[in-house]
Amino acid sequence: MGWFGRSSGLDADDPRSAREAMVRRQIASRGISDASVLEAMREVPRSEFVPERRRREALADAALPIGHGQTISQPYIVASMTSALEPRDGARVLEVGTGSGYQAAVLAACGMEVFSVERIPELLEEARGALERAGYADRVRLRLGDGSKGWPEEAPFDRILVTAAAERVPPALVEQLGPGGILVAPVGGRTAQTIVRLRRAPGGAIERERLERARFVPLVEDEA
Repeated sequence: MGWFGRSSGLDADDPRSAREAMVRRQIASRGISDASVLEAMREVPRSEFVPERRRREALADAALPIGHGQTISQPYIVASMTSALEPRDGARVLEVGTGSGYQAAVLAACGMEVFSVERIPELLEEARGALERAGYADRVRLRLGDGSKGWPEEAPFDRILVTAAAERVPPALVEQLGPGGILVAPVGGRTAQTIVRLRRAPGGAIERERLERARFVPLVEDEA
């Protein structure tokens, strides 16, 4: 869950008109052009996914704390990583790190079937409530557990999105990426990472591409 950016907000109540302005100023102006991603960012009420005391900052060009040492990513980063997935209607996508539930809602708004794993029970329940209020609960399946292990019972996935940083992409996630699938994740140390995109080419080989720098909270993996 990324946390860099400027803390200058837009409309506190997060109506559609304010989200339109957010998309225009923060996202489209930085080169994001995927129509389904832009519409999803306009559609999903971001204020439902931040703590009530932070709702006046919901559309700020920055990540925000959501408790438990976690954050809701900057709107641009959510849009950029979603666009990097090359979203496709009906695709099955695994999200590692549910967090606030906002990224899962954006993926669902792009028409994808979302499977999201979160290791913090309190966050999972808060995300469940936010998804219900925002109208996406029926499009997102949630699971409590170690996201670095993926969701093997539902694999393979067409897309995998990791919203916390690790020094390397967990091997279990690569294994669960289906033919032609795309995985997007921040990779690096605790202070800075690079968002990378892995693509499973015909024949099974993995192609790797570096996209942009970012800062995310760390991915916590079980030792066993």
